[in-house]
Amino acid sequence: MKNLKLTTVIIISMIFGGYTMSAQLTGRQIVDKAYNIPTGDDKTSTLTMTLTNKQGKQRIRKIKQFSKDMGNVEKSIMFFQSPADVKNTSFMNWTYDSDKSDDQWIYLPALKKVKRISSDSKSDYFMGSDFTYDDLGDRKLDADTHKLLKTEKLNGVDCYVVESVSKDEDYMYSKTKTWIRKSNFVGMKKEFYDEDGELLKILTIKKVQKIKGFWVITNSEMKNVQKNHKTSMVLTNVQINTGVSDSKFSQRTMMRGM
Repeated sequence: MKNLKLTTVIIISMIFGGYTMSAQLTGRQIVDKAYNIPTGDDKTSTLTMTLTNKQGKQRIRKIKQFSKDMGNVEKSIMFFQSPADVKNTSFMNWTYDSDKSDDQWIYLPALKKVKRISSDSKSDYFMGSDFTYDDLGDRKLDADTHKLLKTEKLNGVDCYVVESVSKDEDYMYSKTKTWIRKSNFVGMKKEFYDEDGELLKILTIKKVQKIKGFWVITNSEMKNVQKNHKTSMVLTNVQINTGVSDSKFSQRTMMRGM
């Protein structure tokens, strides 16, 4: 699920995008085809992240983000622009084609240093949102066992429902269930279950647009049903294949800003 390196970037890596296929597929084949959906060479966008707590109080954050496919590694970086308490914070993710785990870093202006995200911290929630650091990275295809549970309609759309069970017993999610359009393999919904098998979070895709021939999720929401807290992600000013510089993705840029 690789189409969302940090929003488009974050989300399609969690949901899947796709191809058209008429024959019945196995769960793994569905995920495999969806995982390899074309996303373009690079992408730039503005992200509005809205955090809503159980009392309905909202916090709104504006973020500028960039991503680029460099062949054997995909790099993403985001810069917080507002409000004042998070301004100039930045986050970077590198995802590798090999079995190597993602590399992630965060820059906190108050500390004036770039911090590497350790493997033990991947289950922590990112900047108060309902996305963990692991969610912002890329889940390897063979990290899970994929099973096609059924086909059914979701909001009137024919979908495959695929269950993915982690092969690692210590992973933060025991399993996920994903609803994927049969017509084009674009994801519509994903459920995340905690280590005890209880429903933890639901990712809902609210809007998908085709931009320069590529599917882009431009409106999505992650809700933590156990905490009654949600995070919405709205993308605007999406630009694809504009020639983002390789130098954009460095720790020096994280500290300096865009």
